[in-house]
Amino acid sequence: MINGILLIDKPAGWTSHDVVKKVKNLLHLKKAGHAGTLDPMATGLLLLCLNQATRHATCLLAADKTYLASLSLGRATDTEDSEGRVIRERPVPLLSLDKIKDVLEGFMGTIEQIPPMYSAIKHQGRPLYQWARAGKTIERLPRPITINQLKLLKYSPNRIDLYIECSKGTYIRSLVVAIAEKLGTVGHLTQLRRMRCGDFVVEKAISIQDLEREVKNGEFDEEKRVIALENKALQTKTAMLA
Repeated sequence: MINGILLIDKPAGWTSHDVVKKVKNLLHLKKAGHAGTLDPMATGLLLLCLNQATRHATCLLAADKTYLASLSLGRATDTEDSEGRVIRERPVPLLSLDKIKDVLEGFMGTIEQIPPMYSAIKHQGRPLYQWARAGKTIERLPRPITINQLKLLKYSPNRIDLYIECSKGTYIRSLVVAIAEKLGTVGHLTQLRRMRCGDFVVEKAISIQDLEREVKNGEFDEEKRVIALENKALQTKTAMLA
């Protein structure tokens, strides 16, 4: 029986549940789960906990994460990303690099963030996104999050590319929307890629396509691909996060 952590590079268009279901079927697993949801539009590192390793999922969720994100300025959407409908437009002022960097600096450290309506947080037993789809807005309390790094990678007209290191529970969609507001306009998330979760990095992950090919051709190497429960590094990471 396979027990351990499998690092997957999630493709765009897949839900995290889609990935779990696919891998569970490919590897004939009894149990599988993920440690940290990625939105369908997002790509990058998804930690899959296989069989007995599912008990580590909660600990792994607590790890800090690193993202690459793209913010489109001038249009706001109801989902705060490119999959939603445009609900507001606002001109984009002339922005200098110094102005953008000053705004980003203001989000560093521990800040309060209100979770978006399109999220899996539950209210009266139902995730908020279900209430949102029904046209209802639920009051949400702000939550403390920590932004450890927030760097400007590139600025072009109406687009800002960012490097973000943050604590668990950070909604990147809401973060970039708040950044757009501080810049004097509105905006939404257009691209998101998770690069790191704790000490696990996307460079060590395998794509669904490659995993499927390896399994089909009898080339899947469990020792190479799966971080075993007996792995001392894994035990140390989960112990530190517990």
